[in-house]
Amino acid sequence: MTLQYMPGFGNDFETESLEGALPQGRNSPQKCAYGLYAEQLSGSPFTAPRGTNERSWLYRMRPTVRHTRKFSNGNFPFWKTAPCQEDVDLPLNQTRWNPLPMPEEKTNFLEGMRTITTAGDVYTQVGMATHVYVCNADMEDDYFFNSDAELMIIPQEGAITVFTEMGKMDVAPNEICIVPRGMIFKVTLDGKTSRGYVCENYGAKFTLPDRGPIGANCLANPRDFKTPIAAYEDKETPCRMHVKWCGKFYQTDIGHSPLDVIAWHGNYAPYKYDLATFSPVGAIGFDHPDPSIFTVLTAPSGEPGTANIDFVIFPPRWMVAENTFRPPWYHRNIMSEFMGLIKGQYDAKEEGFVPGGMSLHNMMLPHGPDHMGFEKATTADLKPVKLDNTMAFMIETRFPQLMTKFASELEQVQDDYVECWDGLERKFDGTPDPK
Repeated sequence: MTLQYMPGFGNDFETESLEGALPQGRNSPQKCAYGLYAEQLSGSPFTAPRGTNERSWLYRMRPTVRHTRKFSNGNFPFWKTAPCQEDVDLPLNQTRWNPLPMPEEKTNFLEGMRTITTAGDVYTQVGMATHVYVCNADMEDDYFFNSDAELMIIPQEGAITVFTEMGKMDVAPNEICIVPRGMIFKVTLDGKTSRGYVCENYGAKFTLPDRGPIGANCLANPRDFKTPIAAYEDKETPCRMHVKWCGKFYQTDIGHSPLDVIAWHGNYAPYKYDLATFSPVGAIGFDHPDPSIFTVLTAPSGEPGTANIDFVIFPPRWMVAENTFRPPWYHRNIMSEFMGLIKGQYDAKEEGFVPGGMSLHNMMLPHGPDHMGFEKATTADLKPVKLDNTMAFMIETRFPQLMTKFASELEQVQDDYVECWDGLERKFDGTPDPK
């Protein structure tokens, strides 16, 4: 798979899989080359300001009205949408799960979607949902688009290929990809199985956070976001189109592949990002910056500085601060935090939080390093230390994340999670010198 650089969000770029398929100087000529149809896909209102206006022109074998006809009801029972106020037996608590097992029966990406939390309201286009997917089969003749949200896909075990209308993205663990709202795609496996996480964003689109005092460089750089070159599937066989719309699923039978775009240009496009290209910043003297310094992408809300979603990672990095408690400190937060671990160990929880696992710390529930992490951090010789072979992520939102009934009843729930803080006993002895 060949990918072109995505120089920045908002900039137009173009690609064609057949020479001459892109019209020059005209978006919608009277007749398109190769007998193609011109179609615009809009990701923003027509009258949005230039800096936020997103649209792409697609030149395809058939217009999508031929792909979306005579819908019937579909059913993906484990995929839930906010508002989802199911009766959950677990009491309010910090919660952690072990990895979900791979399915035994044949299961593709859509069938393997398991919702863990929901937040906000899909009808007003605010909030999000977190999912885990587990699959062992390709979406060979099944295709999907999500009218409710854009999807961030985070493989944890087993690489996948996400074939969209606008081309293919090969996405391996330690990479992420974004499929925009309304874009048709299918997922195939590069191996026998794949497991990962999905963030379904109902609100404003993901974008790069402002760096503020950090300035022009570091964090995620626009040049490292890549979007696919045009590719198409010319297949005249029975296929199925699945649609998610306001939390419900629909499907229709079509006699061909809908991935029939020969060329496109614009700025509303899928993209992928290698998390290894994130350039972290941190304290090089003393003290502990907020975790917001690790924000890769943010989906803003209407309130400045308060995100609908922040996607944050904890990558390999040097720890050098002097006379400082280096792991994340104990805190309570107005944001609700869902965490996953792609590989390695998380420095604040070296045991119990394993790759493929996840945790939920909802708004204002206290959390922080376990007892072992505290003891290690407060007694270690504070030499420079490289945290390596690790990649954790956090999906946080301004809204409470409601756990689904499915998630609350999983065998993988760690009933003893809160006991990881049991050893944090009173140490106060009236001595002013902590040494």
